[in-house]
Amino acid sequence: MKFAITSIVLFLFLADFGRAQPGVFDISKFGGAPNADITTAFLSAWKEACASTTPAKIVIPAGTYKMNAVDVKGPCKAPIEVRVDGTIQAPTNPDDLKGVDQWIKFGYVDFFTLSGNGIFDGQGATAWKQNDCGSNTNCKKLSMNFGFNFLKHSVIRDITTKDSKNFHVNVLGCNNFTFDGFKVTAPATSLNTDGIHIGRSIDVKVLNTNIGTGDDCISLGDGSKQITVQNVNCGPGHGISVGSLGKYPNEEPVEGLLVKNCTLTDTDNGVRIKTWPSAPGTSPITDMHFEDITVVNVKNPVIIDQEYCPWNQCNKQTPSKVKISKVSFKNIKGTSGTPEGVILICSSGNPCEGVELSDVDLTFNGAPATAKCANVKPVITGKAPTCAA
Repeated sequence: MKFAITSIVLFLFLADFGRAQPGVFDISKFGGAPNADITTAFLSAWKEACASTTPAKIVIPAGTYKMNAVDVKGPCKAPIEVRVDGTIQAPTNPDDLKGVDQWIKFGYVDFFTLSGNGIFDGQGATAWKQNDCGSNTNCKKLSMNFGFNFLKHSVIRDITTKDSKNFHVNVLGCNNFTFDGFKVTAPATSLNTDGIHIGRSIDVKVLNTNIGTGDDCISLGDGSKQITVQNVNCGPGHGISVGSLGKYPNEEPVEGLLVKNCTLTDTDNGVRIKTWPSAPGTSPITDMHFEDITVVNVKNPVIIDQEYCPWNQCNKQTPSKVKISKVSFKNIKGTSGTPEGVILICSSGNPCEGVELSDVDLTFNGAPATAKCANVKPVITGKAPTCAA
């Protein structure tokens, strides 16, 4: 009898505890349903979850949902997680997003998590056909999939971003921010669809991530500091890039990058630093380290390009004002898609300093790849191609 009473008391306690749990906010409780627009439901769920004084989790279960542009902000009163296991689709017509920078924005939150097996589908095919930015400096503004703005101590885990209309992800003003198991997917022909762009952020990590897209897999804008890119697969795409930088005045320095244990396959570039000539930016790039990199049929596996000028939007009469220093390329192996596996074209006005090539073993059609250099005298150790002017 005593055992039965104890069991009943325990059952009642657990039942009451379950009802008292305020932490889970299922989208269905706010009117969100599969095959429908959940914009309003998500905004309502965020409002309640962000106001919770205990850790809160918004749940979007398996299913396909529509969502228009959302911009949610903190500060929140406790850690907050958004768990997505469904597929969320952006409007197909770019005009329906009314020119917003990003389709989905999270900002000004500490201890934020976006997790799950879900897919954020930007449905960008229509937008790519409208992208004429290569020939039109006043081209139509297209929305990125994600904006992560001024977040601290936060993580994006296992989520997939697909077919963004523009960049997939923009990271701005974040500190202690991690991507882990993240996935980026778009065809090689998708225009201007950088995977993850980082700017003015400190201590950002991109770990265990697969990126295939139509532009840079990862790109660093000005003010990026203490960035780690590790165990990343890139391809298709334009490689892992620092820059482009120097195009604008008042850019902030870029310093402290480690790219390690990454594989690039069939990309237009491998690991790259790029700055604009005939441009006003002067902020330095320093302490860049690329090591344990495998390249498979990559056109420019190792490249510093201080004459970066896509679509002939500039001239090269005035050298880049950006100073590049303390750069190492170590243990980079594989196959180049072009004869010159290493291209180091530095600024004649600001030659590169402290560049090191160590164990760079690249082949082109079975023969050792060559190196082309200008305005730089790299230190070479181990096996590496010798610079030719």
